[in-house]
Amino acid sequence: MSLDRRGIKQRAREIIASSKPRVLTVGMVFLLLSIVVELLGQRVLSVNVSESEAMNYMNYVSEGNYEYALKYLDGMTPPTSAYLIHILLSLTMSVVRAGFLIFLLNTVRGNAPAFGNLLDAFGFFPKVIVLNILKAMLVFLWSLLLFFPGVIAHYRYSQAIYLLIDDPTKSPVQCLRESRLLMNGHKAELFELDLSFIGWYLLAAFPTFGYAVQFWSTPYIATTKTLYYDRLVGRRAAQTVTASE
Repeated sequence: MSLDRRGIKQRAREIIASSKPRVLTVGMVFLLLSIVVELLGQRVLSVNVSESEAMNYMNYVSEGNYEYALKYLDGMTPPTSAYLIHILLSLTMSVVRAGFLIFLLNTVRGNAPAFGNLLDAFGFFPKVIVLNILKAMLVFLWSLLLFFPGVIAHYRYSQAIYLLIDDPTKSPVQCLRESRLLMNGHKAELFELDLSFIGWYLLAAFPTFGYAVQFWSTPYIATTKTLYYDRLVGRRAAQTVTASE
């Protein structure tokens, strides 16, 4: 059965309009946290370089004193602790993002969603972090071959985080394997679903204005993809029951 993209997106809009607490409100909190963490990360990695210091560096380069220039540049780079803090902030937001997905799954299933769901993933945060790292590594390694194998890998493991949320007792590796099986024959339809949001992605990429767009597009797209996962596992369950009969 092919995916009804219009139907699933319409259902997402209906859920957003009637949900309590509102998906848009919780999404706004999530997005604001993301923006704050992003700005903090940029601030941590920023380096205040005076005009005279920049001129000294340029003079070293123009004079061919590359050894001095490199040493000077090394002194202007952020310390190792800054990179560690940036990584920690990114990992923390990955756990909050999992919490947002918990909220959306509870919403689409009518399982008493609450603002507190944003923090629920901290109950199994090591698995969330390991899963995200393993997925990133797999996509990166496949991308070394060519661009398209990397894209395919991204969609192959796209459902792993939902599977972990559904059953936190599973290991990250198990979730990645199950996602690969779950996405057999469905990677193209999820890719097409993503393409249907291309206009929102482009608008969200604009500086400043893009943040305003994201207050709608982020919850809307995330709700649609959560519905997609819910229907995907439902279809797989139905196929399993049919096969056993």
